[in-house]
Amino acid sequence: MDDQLHRSLGLTDDELAKIIEILGRDPNHLELAMYSVMWSEHCSYKSSRIHLKRLPTEGKNVLVGPGENAGVIDVGDGIAIALRIESHNHPSYIEPYQGAATGVGGIIRDIFTMGARPIAIMDPLRFGPLEDARSRWVAEGVVSGISGYGNSVGVPNVGGEIVFDETYKGNPLVNVLCVGILPKERLVLGQASGIGNLAVLLGSTTGRDGIGGVSVLASAGFGDEEEDAEKRPSVQVGDPFEEKRLIEACLELLDEGLVVGIQDLGGAGLACAASETASRGGVGMDFNVSAVPQREAGMQPFEIMTSESQERMLAIVEPENLEQVFAICNKWEIRSSVVGKVTPSGALRIVDDFDGEVLGEVPAASLHEDAPLYERPISEPDDMDTAITDQATTLPGPEKIEDDLFDLLMSPQWATSQYDSQLFLNTVVGPGSNAAVLRLKHPTSGEDTGRGMALTTDGNHRWCAINPRIGSAMTVAESVLNLACVGAVPQALVNCLNFGNPENPVVMWQLSEAVDGMAEACNAFDLPVVGGNVSLYNESQGTNIDPTPIVGVIGLINDLSKAPPGLTWDDGDRIILLGPEANGLNGSAWAFMKGHRRGSLDPIDFDLHQRVCALTRDLVTKELVTGLHDISTGGLGVSAAEMAINSGVGCTLARTPDHIAFFSESPSRVILAVNPELLTEVEQLAAEYDVPHERIGLAHGDIFTVKNLLTVPVKDLQEKWDNRLSDALDGGTTQG
Repeated sequence: MDDQLHRSLGLTDDELAKIIEILGRDPNHLELAMYSVMWSEHCSYKSSRIHLKRLPTEGKNVLVGPGENAGVIDVGDGIAIALRIESHNHPSYIEPYQGAATGVGGIIRDIFTMGARPIAIMDPLRFGPLEDARSRWVAEGVVSGISGYGNSVGVPNVGGEIVFDETYKGNPLVNVLCVGILPKERLVLGQASGIGNLAVLLGSTTGRDGIGGVSVLASAGFGDEEEDAEKRPSVQVGDPFEEKRLIEACLELLDEGLVVGIQDLGGAGLACAASETASRGGVGMDFNVSAVPQREAGMQPFEIMTSESQERMLAIVEPENLEQVFAICNKWEIRSSVVGKVTPSGALRIVDDFDGEVLGEVPAASLHEDAPLYERPISEPDDMDTAITDQATTLPGPEKIEDDLFDLLMSPQWATSQYDSQLFLNTVVGPGSNAAVLRLKHPTSGEDTGRGMALTTDGNHRWCAINPRIGSAMTVAESVLNLACVGAVPQALVNCLNFGNPENPVVMWQLSEAVDGMAEACNAFDLPVVGGNVSLYNESQGTNIDPTPIVGVIGLINDLSKAPPGLTWDDGDRIILLGPEANGLNGSAWAFMKGHRRGSLDPIDFDLHQRVCALTRDLVTKELVTGLHDISTGGLGVSAAEMAINSGVGCTLARTPDHIAFFSESPSRVILAVNPELLTEVEQLAAEYDVPHERIGLAHGDIFTVKNLLTVPVKDLQEKWDNRLSDALDGGTTQG
């Protein structure tokens, strides 16, 4: 065996020794290739598993938790919801359009693999600074890829985030969340069972695109441009129209009860799908590589098994149902081929014809259950003590506060306008609000339940760069408050943990701290973590990104007879601020804009936050507010400006003495717009919930005024809001 082969495949010497111990012999090239992709960071979570165990994953409504293709929760009326979030960071830097497009395709397959019809996606995106030409090119391609695939496959994009910051220069973050709905009885798991049952490959042909994607791309950082260009063949190529047919074929197969298990083909391709389905079912599988439809001539067995070609599924089918399966696939013009047989051996055997040569044989469970588990060194930053003392409040205040406000305003419209958010006519609140809201309809009858589901994605690298534990907890808290602003009760959370090189002890400290902060917040809010993804090696030229845990949270609205209030106010409304006083500028967008990335964060008061959320939900449910907005990025200044922009109505704000109060992003705060006739009732309710509140202004006219700080026409705010992103991206020019 070539002494260097395992290293070229991304395996260490110690990992090779473990493989030899498992097999009792030297592995061949095919076997090494399968271990390489399955033991990659992306597939095995070998650096993060010991930490992820600390997250709460159980809840009364949880049907399926972490470890399957998607989490599933019971929402009543015989309805279940599947949700998952994934990353496609590295492919999207190398090939922005296809990297982002196949990220959408992959997350959609995760959802319908569970028996759910995908009904919505969200896309939290992070790019380098707008001033950087390469970052703009990546952003254009990513947005185009998301819209090109999502619009074509027919799943609405209902929200997300778009952030530009120096930390993502050379390493963007492209995270995608998908939600699906299913009748509880259609729930199916990705496992093989029944000795003699057949593994049927559904969907597209297998090519060389995406070979080594999880090891070449997802488990390594970026180097120089020449080296990165060589990685392009590892980026998959998507076909949304094939995916649409695949969705319909798979859901019909499940409705007819013709499938006993099903698994999508994403990272690690057939090696992953075959081994995971067998292992989960406690069985083995003989896999016939010669039966796999190939789009390229001369493919080697290791290429067939590790290719990450898109739009493919592996279904476990009883032999007597095979002809019906073929008939349904033919109806939807989907290829279907028997490629495997379930065996009692516990081994994954790769064969050239079922009665032909054995090309490789490994214990199926060893490809993931025996993956190495690393307890990597952890060390907090050397400058932690001095960083804490460097407070952003010591920065000089702006000469013209309106100029800083302008620099913080940016509409996501350039991106969201390229997405179809109204497919199925099911979206009540789309992009640009506190949270997305969809009607909850029965998945088989289509009957409207009168209830709604709310979705939000949130992340804040600024908070987490200063204190990953508190920053992660604040991120979860922000999501819970966003849901409260549309009247929703949170039900479950999924996460995408984007961090740098795990071989760096500081990065591992960041990850460990972030997990603990997220666990603390989820426990406080009784919010189970039902799935997630860990994306490591997010670094460029040896520089790690700021820790960026992204969370997606789903909530339920019991009565959706009326749409929730948005980010608006009416002329004459009183403006109320809920929550505690602002407590500084550390981690704020304003401070980072000034180059200040240090300081400290105060721990979040979970009890107070819960009361603020409960009060906010009650105000929305009782229709006591014209509009409302949580205070987050940009502080009170940006949140109030956005309400003025969305309304076309100005305001006069008082009790905002300086730029600290104006730009602080302290948690647990909400702006309310209240009709004067309802003011007393709102204030009484706030007192009952023991939530601090004060009147801070009046909505009126067409001027945005903050007493003793600034006076700006709303139309000027509107212009900056509308044009900043589109001007930077050449008026919406994208690559195909």
